[in-house]
Formats: sequence, structure tokens, C-alpha cells
Amino acid sequence: MTPSWRSRQFWLPHPLFSLFLALLWLLMVNDFSMAHALLGLTLGVTIPLVTHGFWAEQARIRRPLPLLRYVLVLLLDILRSNLVVALRILRPARQLEPGFFTYPLALDDDFAITILASTISLTPGTVSIHHDAEANTLLVHALHLENEAETIDEIHRRYERPLQEIFQ
Repeated sequence: MTPSWRSRQFWLPHPLFSLFLALLWLLMVNDFSMAHALLGLTLGVTIPLVTHGFWAEQARIRRPLPLLRYVLVLLLDILRSNLVVALRILRPARQLEPGFFTYPLALDDDFAITILASTISLTPGTVSIHHDAEANTLLVHALHLENEAETIDEIHRRYERPLQEIFQ
């Protein structure tokens, strides 16, 4: 059944995402004014409304408290990774060992896999390149890959296991 144009679900199909977009806009412009707040809210309502038809399914967050912990860990890891990458780049004798590795996924939820791939790409020094749905793996590039097994274990421990707890 399609929601009526008068219902809240029609105008605000993803309320948390709308709020996130509005807050993200305010952080990006780094200026809190009424005009920017209204523009952020407009974008927060319009973008999910326009893209709603492309969303495959609603994400089901089973446990919200681990989600908060996940976001905090991610923010700390982004800060730490920024410092590590900056130091590696600025050193006079760069000893970088870039490399690709295949990350075996334990997740089976498409939205959770997207969050994991985005998380990997958000942390400086790594980027997820390809999701192989048949093999259930991610191809990842690392700016400095000393130990592939340790890197895979760290991704699993810090990101994938909490995502399993949140979404499954």
C-alpha cells in the first residue's frame, strides 16, 4: 500500500536521515543562522523524499545503544587515522606499503554492508573499492598495509561485529 500524500510517511519517509542531513549541512557551512537552518531542513526533507523510490528497504536497527558506541568509535578512528596518514605522508623517508586485500564479509544485510564499506572509506588510509555479492567480500585498498590478517581482524572487531549486533 502506497502512503497517501497527506501522511507523514509520504513527506518524511526517513525522519532520522532527514535530521542527519540537516545537521550535516549546518556542520558543513560552519555557520548557524536561521537561513542555513531552514536550508538544512529543506535539504533534509527534499533529498529523502526525492530518493525514497531508490531505497530498497528500510534499515532495521535492532539495538540503538551499540549504534551510538559505533559512531563514537568511528569518529575516534577517523581522527586517529587522519593523524597517522598525515605523519606517514609528511615523513621525509616515506616507507609506504600500499596494497589491496579481500575482506571476507560475515554480514548479509545489504544496508549493513553499505555502512561497513562506507566506514572503511571514511577512515583515512583505506577505501573499499568493490563488493562481490557472490563471494560476499569487499575489495579494499590500504595506503599502508603491513599485515593483511591484522587489518582484516581489526575491521572485523571494530566495525563488522558491532554492525552485526546493531542490524541482525
